[in-house]
Parts: sequence; structure tokens; C-alpha cells
Amino acid sequence: MMPDTHESSGTCNGARQQCAPEDILRRYWGYDSFRPLQRDIIDSVLSGRDTIGLLPTGGGKSVTFQVPAMLLPGITVVVTPLISLMKDQVDNLNAVGIRAVYLHSGLTLREINLALDRCRLRKAQLLYISPEKLQSPSFSDSLRLFDISLIVVDEAHCISQWGYDFRPSYLRIATLRQMFPTVPVLALTASATPEVIDDIASRLLMKSPAIFRRSFTRDNISYIVRDTDYKEGKIIDILNKVPGTAIVYVRSRRRTRELAEMLLAAGIPAAAYHAGLMPEDKQERQNAWKAGTTRVIVATNAFGMGIDKPDVRLVIHYDIPPSLEEYYQEAGRAGRDGLPSFAVLLTCRHDKATLSRRLSEAFPDKDTIRRIYELTCNFLNVAVGEGYNKVFEFNLPLFCTRFHFHPRVVDPALRILSQAGYIEYSDEVTTRSRVMVLMQRHELYDLELPDTADAVLQALLRTSTGIFADYEYISEPVIARRLSVTEQAVYDNLLLLSRMHVLHYVPRRTSPYIMFTTSREEPQHLIFPRAVYEDRRRHAALRLAAVRRFAFSNDECRVAGMLRYFGETAAEPCGKCDVCRAMRCSSRNAGNTAMRQRVIALASQPSGIAIDPLVSILGAPATTVINLVRSLVDEGTLTPRGDAFYADFNTKQPH
Repeated sequence: MMPDTHESSGTCNGARQQCAPEDILRRYWGYDSFRPLQRDIIDSVLSGRDTIGLLPTGGGKSVTFQVPAMLLPGITVVVTPLISLMKDQVDNLNAVGIRAVYLHSGLTLREINLALDRCRLRKAQLLYISPEKLQSPSFSDSLRLFDISLIVVDEAHCISQWGYDFRPSYLRIATLRQMFPTVPVLALTASATPEVIDDIASRLLMKSPAIFRRSFTRDNISYIVRDTDYKEGKIIDILNKVPGTAIVYVRSRRRTRELAEMLLAAGIPAAAYHAGLMPEDKQERQNAWKAGTTRVIVATNAFGMGIDKPDVRLVIHYDIPPSLEEYYQEAGRAGRDGLPSFAVLLTCRHDKATLSRRLSEAFPDKDTIRRIYELTCNFLNVAVGEGYNKVFEFNLPLFCTRFHFHPRVVDPALRILSQAGYIEYSDEVTTRSRVMVLMQRHELYDLELPDTADAVLQALLRTSTGIFADYEYISEPVIARRLSVTEQAVYDNLLLLSRMHVLHYVPRRTSPYIMFTTSREEPQHLIFPRAVYEDRRRHAALRLAAVRRFAFSNDECRVAGMLRYFGETAAEPCGKCDVCRAMRCSSRNAGNTAMRQRVIALASQPSGIAIDPLVSILGAPATTVINLVRSLVDEGTLTPRGDAFYADFNTKQPH
């Protein structure tokens, strides 16, 4: 066993705990001081207390656990929902000398074992995992052998049934706390209502957690709502007026393609992004956008967590989001560098009706849910009393076509069934590529194959021992690196080998899956507790009401309304949103009208009124008064005579 020291990374004069957080920050990140609340959260964690940190998007959440990880003696386990996010963070940490590893379902067995070995040998300070890993008994057994000092739950709102982005897989995180009851837990999120915060604390079994909340105000973002019947044209107009990188959020994959093509036709570099793209396509488009080659990403909400580009000047929402939490998260991608930026929500006359339908679509009646459950079981060939703990890929389009249901009904019904505990439904899971060799080993010697195809086959045979007996998972990027060829070349040659019946190749793809958490029930025996249906429906109605008020009410500052929803009270209007600007303009016009009437009244005196006494009486800037008098003279309401001005009542005064 290696000694409990970390001589190269994470040390400060040889002892981790003797180092101040500021020293760590300066050494690895190059900053002299923390942002607001970062140091408070770090101190709370280092004291061993359960902690909840609510920091806005771009508020520096990662530092609040990465710095403590360098000061605590054991491993910091970070549970995060996005593979791309954990990979980026681990790569960045390793680049500056901080030892970190990650584990997720997309890794090979060898890669997983190497990462676990590094943790066992204390060669890693941070371990990033997906919540799905916690369902593996073997992984849980491995964790028990580690010296864990801190458990971090990123995007913690995903664990709350009252949150906008509840994920059943997050419920497994509580098992970590049960395994390590004395290890402090840090929960981080960028948006949460008071009710969600309470639910997070309860579900993570927190003990009197310290709660640190930074104001959700983003002073550099101007929130604008624009009503238009031609949203496409308005988007082009806005992009032409506001320079810089932009994101356009929509709610359907089809629309991402349509809008991206429209922008390209208008001469604006754009690309579509959604969960249905292959991972390499996602990465390519994201990289082009980050590099500035693509100016605009037109995306679904799949383009969200983990996106770290500080100079986004504009975020446009083509469709109204289902909650203020989601809107705040997505709008918060703008202006992370602190410079002036805009978040624009487009509305039209049909959007109110669309919002009204969302509640009924999100909560089909219980008989419909029971019917969809029954048909799903039939579709997957699961008999009554069977299915427990079995996983099935679920072809949603085929199901809807076969049974004449709209996806907008089926998807929420499956989610309610997940909440009720009958199934676990995940709508966007990327299945790993897998291969099985169909020929006998001796038959392979007689094959005449192109050089690259032969090299791919030999690589498979060297690394996959059971490939003749069953399907084995493979990684095209790993094979490509080993052979010094492109991933596309590996893919093309695997397809060639499959067409030649040398092997059967199942490429990775993104598709929903259903896992039965109970044996199949008769539909009449399904029970939906109040917390699963009635209470969640009530909370959804409140979220929609908040969105409706934000989008369609013009009597309150946009920021003030949003802050009130998140449990804050705005001291004063933001002054930057469209409502504040309209009110300021109205006030200015009202002030001009009052001043105009005062000038006319003073000029109505027999002696008239000169400029100097007029400025003194009105108490306004001389230029303002002079400009007003000039306009009144131009329209014929005032007449200059010597140094004074007189009201001409024979002239009709404009209203």
C-alpha cells in the first residue's frame, strides 16, 4: 500500500491539509481570490459538513469541490450526468497536474479496471462517475475499498421529484451516503426553488446541511421578450443586430435542422444539434462552434449542461420552455465572461394555447397510462409475472405507429410509470457497439481481405477473447487509435466484414430503453400515489403558470419575477429587460409631456418667459429645456419675442 501522501500533485510543501485554499487556487487555476460564496462552500466542506451550493450558471461550481479534493486525504467522488462533461473536466485537471479519472458505461472493461486500480493505489484524487454506475454491485464493492473523503452531486436538482429535470438514476446516489455515512456530501445546482432544495437534502440523507445561495441575478444579461408572428425572420433580424456567438433553442429535432438550413441560406454559419446525432457528430459541431467556425448552434435542450464557452453573446428561445428553471439554465449560457449579453424569448399568438396543452399532455389520464403500460408489455413480449430486472430497447416511433398513439402521450405516460416504480424509462441512451464473429477461427485463415479490413479484424481477435461465442462490446475510437486510422475507416470496414458474414456488427446508436423494476402487473392493479400524479401535476401547473407570467406579462420586471420564483426578492428592477426599458421610455415620455405643459403655462403669462428663468423654475438641464422650447417654436406653439417666449393660443397644440 502506498503511503497517504501525494508528493507531486495536490501538495503544498508536502502536506495537503497544511495548504490554504487560496494557494491551491493560485497554483492550479492562476487566480488570487475566489468568486462570491466559493470560499464559504469550500470551508463548509473542509469542516466535514453536508453542504448545498446554489450557484448560477457560470458561477464556478467546479472549483468548490476540486479545491477541497486537493486538501482532503482521500478520494473525492463526483457524480455527474454527462459523459462529455466528466471527460472534459478530467482532461483539464490532468493537464494541470491534478490526478483524476472517470467511469461510465461507455468504457471497456480494461479501461474501467485501470481507473479502479488508480483509485485503489491512491493515484487519483478525483473519481468522476455517472449515476448509472451505482447500480452495479461489483462497482459498489470496489468503492467500499476506497478511502473516500467527499461525495459531490453535480446538477443535484436531477434528484428531486419537484425539479424540472428529475432522473430516476439519480436516486441511487443515496446508496453512496448509506455506504459512507460519515463522509460529507456536497450538492451543487444552478437553479432550484426552495421546495427542490428541501427535497435534495432529504433524498441525499443530508444532516442539517449548510446552504449557500448566490443571487440568481446576472447583471450582464438583458432578458428580452419579443412577440412576433414570424419567428424565423425575427431570429435573422436579431442575429444581424447582435454580433457574436449565439445559441437558438428549439423543442424538436426537426426544427433544429430547418432553422440551421434557413440561417445558412441567409449567410449565417449555423449547425443543428440534438440528442439523436452520433457522438462524433455532436463533438464535431460543438468544436466548430467553440472555435468560432460556426456562429450559431440551433439546438434542443440536449445542448446544455457541460457547455463551457464564455463569450456567447446571445441566446434565443424559439419555443417557450416548460419551466423557468430550464429557461434560466439555458439563457445562462450567455455572457459567462461577464460582458453584456442578451437572452431573447420569442412568442406568438399561438403560444398561450400551446402552454395550456402542455399540462394535459404531460399528465395523461390514468386509464390511458394503464393502457400504454399494457401495450408496452405486449410490445416487448413481457408476460404477466415476468420481466423483473430485465432491460429492453424501446422503439418509440414503431410503438406509436403500431398502436396509434402520439409520442407526446406515450413519453409522459412512461415517465409517470417510472415515478410510480413499475419501470425505469430513459429516452436517450447511447448503446455501445458490439460484435460477434460468425466464422470458425480456422475459416478466417482462408479469407482474402483488404489490408485495413484485415487489420481491424486482427485487432478484434487480439483484444476480445469471447468474440466467437457471444457479442462483445467494442470501441471504434480505441481501434482507430491502435491502427492509426480514422474512426470512419474502422466503421466502414466493420460494415464490410458484416456484409461478408465474417462477423455481425451492431453499431452504437441512441435509443430509449425500459427496465422493469417489478414483474409485469395486470393494468387494473397499477397504483399511482398522490405524490406521483396529483402532487406532480400541481407542481407542473405552478411551473407553467410562472412561465406564462414571465412570457406574457408586461407589468413586472422580468428579472424580479424570475427571482421571486426562485425564492429571492429583487431590491429594484433590473433596468435592462424589455419591461424595464418600456417603463423607462413611458416615464420619460410622461415627464416630457408634463414639462411641455409647464412651459406652455409659464409662457402664457403676459410677460412670457425667458430661457434662464425657465431653466431655474423647471430644474432641468439647460439643453433639455432649450431643445423642448425649440420644438415648441417649430410647431408654432411658442413665439419668440426678444429674449422671451410667448404661448400662441391661436395655434392648435398637438396632443
